[in-house]
Amino acid sequence: MNESSLIPSSTAWRIVPQGDRCLMIYFGDQIDAATGRLCLAAASLLSQARLPGVTDLVPSFIALAVHYQPNGRHGPRYTALVNQIEGILSQGIAPDAQTGRDVDIPVCYGGEYGPDLDEVARHADTSTDEIIALHTRPGSLVFMLGFAPGAPYIGVHDERLNIPRRASPRTAVPAGSVAVANRQSVLYPSRSPGGWNIIGATPLSLFDPARTPSTLLQPGDRVHFVPIDRAEFLRLREAKA
Repeated sequence: MNESSLIPSSTAWRIVPQGDRCLMIYFGDQIDAATGRLCLAAASLLSQARLPGVTDLVPSFIALAVHYQPNGRHGPRYTALVNQIEGILSQGIAPDAQTGRDVDIPVCYGGEYGPDLDEVARHADTSTDEIIALHTRPGSLVFMLGFAPGAPYIGVHDERLNIPRRASPRTAVPAGSVAVANRQSVLYPSRSPGGWNIIGATPLSLFDPARTPSTLLQPGDRVHFVPIDRAEFLRLREAKA
């Protein structure tokens, strides 16, 4: 472990209660890769500590949620748990940019699979080809899994992809849709409502309960979106079936 990479000061985070069964550890207020990796590293540290009463650790963009049983046989009270967490984190957090996997995600952009691509290009005052080039730059980080099983939030993209969500959400977004908003991407694992701007679709299965692990992507993975044409999309989708 490189000691220069440690974050030893307790002022690097703040802990606040979130109801009576969860607390939040905040590592910042800006969505960026460095803060995201701090959340992931803290989750790993606390997981290794196997704190009694802790039932789940959920990293996100700027915070780590620690779920716990407050009144069970081994359930710590809030103050005691905070003291344990402070003791662990104060020894230092070493975010590792190499944790996680490098994952290629094929995407068919535009047309029937990306109905909002033209509008995203107009909003960014550039071409659709440039939007695809920006989106396919390597190294985007999976910060968290979100609103549905296997749904990854990925970023942070170029400032030109700082596109607001649609004013009118769709009631049904097809499974596999790849959408952008606020310099992030989200991939829809199943047909569901959604308000992000759909620029393409992937033929890959993002969530399969019969698979181990059930989710294609995990927090900490580095994603490279790879453009494919419609014929390749159909071929890969058929091969998956």
